[in-house]
Amino acid sequence: MDQLVVTGGARLSGSVAVLGAKNAVLKHLVATLLAPGTHRIDNVPSILDVSLMCDVINHIGATCRFNGSTVEVDVPDELVPEAPIDLVRRMRASIIVLGALLARRGVARVALPGGDDFGSRPIDMHLDGLEAMGASFELVHGVLVGSAPNGLRGADVHLEFPSVGATENLLLAGVMARGSTTIGNAAREPEIQDLAEFLSRMGAQVRGAGTSTIEIDGVSSLEPAHHRAVPDRLEAGTYLVAAAMTGGEVTVTDCVPEHLRMELRKLGDAGSEYEVGKDWVTLRGPDRPRPVDFATLPYPGFHTDMHPQMVALLSLANGTSVITENIYAARFRYVGELNRLGADVQLEGQHVIIRGVSVLSGCPVDACDIRAGAALVLAGLRADGYTTVTEAQHIDRGYSDFAGKLRSLGAEIVRETV
Repeated sequence: MDQLVVTGGARLSGSVAVLGAKNAVLKHLVATLLAPGTHRIDNVPSILDVSLMCDVINHIGATCRFNGSTVEVDVPDELVPEAPIDLVRRMRASIIVLGALLARRGVARVALPGGDDFGSRPIDMHLDGLEAMGASFELVHGVLVGSAPNGLRGADVHLEFPSVGATENLLLAGVMARGSTTIGNAAREPEIQDLAEFLSRMGAQVRGAGTSTIEIDGVSSLEPAHHRAVPDRLEAGTYLVAAAMTGGEVTVTDCVPEHLRMELRKLGDAGSEYEVGKDWVTLRGPDRPRPVDFATLPYPGFHTDMHPQMVALLSLANGTSVITENIYAARFRYVGELNRLGADVQLEGQHVIIRGVSVLSGCPVDACDIRAGAALVLAGLRADGYTTVTEAQHIDRGYSDFAGKLRSLGAEIVRETV
């Protein structure tokens, strides 16, 4: 088990580049299963979740080959349509293979997903949509068995909530279904747009990705494709919060500033100054942040995966902030750890009440998930003394060389194996 040891006090400065979005690359890997042949994906981050997803699709029959930030996926004519529990329980995104396998093979056996413990995140919308397209499901010993012996057919599906996962599953299923499919109240995230672009390169007919209505005309077959993944807005946002946290000045390159509109707005409200270019953002942090209120919402609202980092920043604000979490009800496990550092954060239902303090004090804390771990590291950058963040493997799921990139900006941080 590894841990990160952070010495507080450094003001970050310099430039850092980000790679492709975790939440895009994982779905691109699944999309390759739709077409036999060799696919190529560029701008792939070296993170644990990518390795885990490669394990899943390798089990299904594909072969992943890495060369730096490029991965080539060889997909055979025949696939094993299953994702077993020992792989799926490690990452919820594995449920996305359901739509792809039903489209390609007409059958899928997928264990119910695991991943970060954010409370109940049912897959009812996934299943309801796929059933409308002709699939049937039964749960057998913890394994979801889906069947569409006559193939999938197009359907009009209206989601109760703009679920990213349900939108992706239906998109992957619809591109090879007979006839046309419409996804209403679809998720609008940039990663959805990027998946649709990759599928279009494969020969799919998709319109409206990035809007609340996606229209798909099914095709009988797809071809291998070459695609560059969209930059990771969450990695970019985390380094911008790190600059704000330390009162430093950091330029994040190879990003899409438009994808961070709401997050940049709230960082500005907290006292940061920033400049935006075509593919870069420079942010200068305040000596002490101002309090800010906001709510997490589906895109283009404030991303729930930037919530813990912002709470860490606002724990040092000169006043009281209120954050309302509307996406994941049980995201708050990091709060107790942040309070161990001297923060004053309280929970009231889905609301986080943050009363800013002037000083944080370093101590051992536990990274319970990807973004919580990143937030605790950021808090350690501003805390007096040493902050030891255990369970660093959670951070590895979403950040490539997190400690090394922070160190390149002037942070005092080392990785240790316990």
